[in-house]
Amino acid sequence: MASPAPLAKLSIVTTAEAEDAVSMMLERASGLTASAYVDEDTKVATVTVFLKKRVPEVRKLEPALLAGLDSLRALRLNLGEARIVIQRVPKEDWAESWKKFFKNIEIGRALLIKPSWSKRKAYKNQAVVVLDPGLSFGTGQHPTTHFCLEQLVALRASSKSILDMGTGTGILAIAAAKLGYPLVRGFDFDPVAVRIAKANAKRNRVDEKLSFTRQDITKASSKGTAYDVVCANLMADLLVQEREKISRRVKPAGHLVLAGILSTQFERVQEAYAKLGFHLVDDRVLNEWRSGMFRR
Repeated sequence: MASPAPLAKLSIVTTAEAEDAVSMMLERASGLTASAYVDEDTKVATVTVFLKKRVPEVRKLEPALLAGLDSLRALRLNLGEARIVIQRVPKEDWAESWKKFFKNIEIGRALLIKPSWSKRKAYKNQAVVVLDPGLSFGTGQHPTTHFCLEQLVALRASSKSILDMGTGTGILAIAAAKLGYPLVRGFDFDPVAVRIAKANAKRNRVDEKLSFTRQDITKASSKGTAYDVVCANLMADLLVQEREKISRRVKPAGHLVLAGILSTQFERVQEAYAKLGFHLVDDRVLNEWRSGMFRR
């Protein structure tokens, strides 16, 4: 029997205030799902990812992480000590090391997202998405993704098509297909994300109901199919920079869901889209993040 692959634990020790911002930064730097633990007494947060790599390989991520932390400091976030910790996980422990961090996600009785080991049974007519989050991309745990899922559920009766920009694991697109959206498309700049999204769609038996492509929004054409719903879970600077392209993919009476935005940057994003005729109809603030649903 082959021995397990090496596993390393990469953590950033920060403040409870900065937990979500550091989690997203760590996810983008590593391409993996982050989990977080906050000590209620000290308010110190430890944000962690697990990588199938040896410690020396993981250390190569440190320059990108340090640059990411500097960017967050520039936004005047209190990061505390912002200490990077890299540890080898013993082979006898790694198989179960990450599972304890992930819970089922439910959007009312309409949608259930769960890992394969969960024994949770769906309610009658509840759409189910199975994603194993351990060593992959986002799984809906982050509040920005959760907000997008809520909007998909709310809009499913009145919408026929959806475009997921920055699809990651494909969670939003797969959920949309499970919820009954007839036309579902997603794209991502990262080829690994596209490959994982396609594998997840096949596993959930919706691969013939949607499509994923590799695309760089900064180089994409300004023309293209318009959709009833467009979800753009992207960085604020990219949302503002590419607002013309993004807005053109939304049908005249369609909805635009913007997420992945720090609260300190949301007003700038909102103003940029207001100039294109979009008004905010719903939003959510959770810790340092704010997400919004817009309509023309």
